[in-house]
Amino acid sequence: MSLTKEFKEFISKGSAVDLAVGVVIGAAFGKIVSSLVNDIIMPPVGLVLGGINFSNFRFVLKEGGVDPTGKAIEAVTLNYGTFIQTGIDFIIIAAAIFLFVKAINSMRRKEEDKKVTAPEPTTEEKLLTEIRDLLAKNK
Repeated sequence: MSLTKEFKEFISKGSAVDLAVGVVIGAAFGKIVSSLVNDIIMPPVGLVLGGINFSNFRFVLKEGGVDPTGKAIEAVTLNYGTFIQTGIDFIIIAAAIFLFVKAINSMRRKEEDKKVTAPEPTTEEKLLTEIRDLLAKNK
């Protein structure tokens, strides 16, 4: 089998296409949630906490400055505020995905419940049931 034929067969399989669609939708969903967190949720949180911007929280390990040749030396910092922000992003993304999956599972359960319920008995079946019950009484 040629390499191109194998590649075409791989691409045409549903699982590869589904995975590609999932990755693209996941990336777009991540951008939406990041915008939600950064632009909608964090400004009020920062306001409530007294105008705090988590991205500015850092611990300076070594101060920046200028060396004797005039070249700027950047400060060395631990940016724990960015870590906190990323953690909040993760929690919100996880909660959004949880709610999304929960809604989908709920819809699936409703569809399954519709399929599982027995159909209404026909008139003939109802009459046969009545006859059976009367015969059982007369014994």
